[in-house]
Amino acid sequence: MLSLYQKQSYKFRIKMNIPIESLNFQMLNVGLAKHDADWNWQNVVSPFTRIYLVTEGYAKLYLPNRVVDLLSGHMYIVPAHTVHSYECAGKFSHYYLHFYEGFKKETDIFDFYDFPVEIDSNALDEAIFDNMCKHHPEAQLPASDPTAYDNMGKFIDYVHRYNELSLAEKMELRGSILILFSKFVHKAQAKVWTQDKRLAKVLTHIHNNIYEEISIDDLAAIACVTKSHFIRIFVKMIGMSPLQYINRKKIDRAELLLITDDQPIKEIAYDLGYNDHSYFIRLFKKITGITPMAYRKNMR
Repeated sequence: MLSLYQKQSYKFRIKMNIPIESLNFQMLNVGLAKHDADWNWQNVVSPFTRIYLVTEGYAKLYLPNRVVDLLSGHMYIVPAHTVHSYECAGKFSHYYLHFYEGFKKETDIFDFYDFPVEIDSNALDEAIFDNMCKHHPEAQLPASDPTAYDNMGKFIDYVHRYNELSLAEKMELRGSILILFSKFVHKAQAKVWTQDKRLAKVLTHIHNNIYEEISIDDLAAIACVTKSHFIRIFVKMIGMSPLQYINRKKIDRAELLLITDDQPIKEIAYDLGYNDHSYFIRLFKKITGITPMAYRKNMR
């Protein structure tokens, strides 16, 4: 017999069951970096997720809302599109893994869970990193400076390199990434709004239709409430209006397209459901601080 707590926990896990097929992780870079007060970079933001495993020394990771000490025996995660900085005043060694989720339309797992930035690591985690490094030495970063690898040309090269791998190699890499990522999932907390089935349906619709023009009226209909009530619920649970959320997700996708695709900015705007590309440019600058053209130029 299951206890009441077990029944509730089981029911909640079923509700939060995200198809593993949606975790389309693709490796970009993996390696072991050794620094000596030379890992100091400001305002780094990338369209891919980073996982670090510290093996020696000490450094600091500056996130939008906190400062994290990077310590030996721990792993750390920095989700895609997170503005962050590094500070290293002495010797510091760490494994790094960069991966992205491809051009999927499924719901982003980072929207469903609040992930811990730091977790304990163990010998198995280090062995997984070591194995990936030994089998894929070509995936090491050319330099620690983000401008040396976090640009459109390099990103395309890394994606192409991954696509050229054999099926067996892709399966092994995906399995390794999932094992490491699962350690963070174990410690993750489901966001409060996930208990509301209406919002879960709405967010799934947004992600599945990110390339379409999304109507707030349609979202309210999906939630089976009036438009004004829907907006109030959304703001209370998500912390921003439905339109702000939609625009942020579209701009996240635009950043990836600007890096991986040479199509004109006007076409990217249209592809994401913005018929007025001038509005798209203003919106992009409002959210990122720079224009789409400047973003693409900086990432080359």
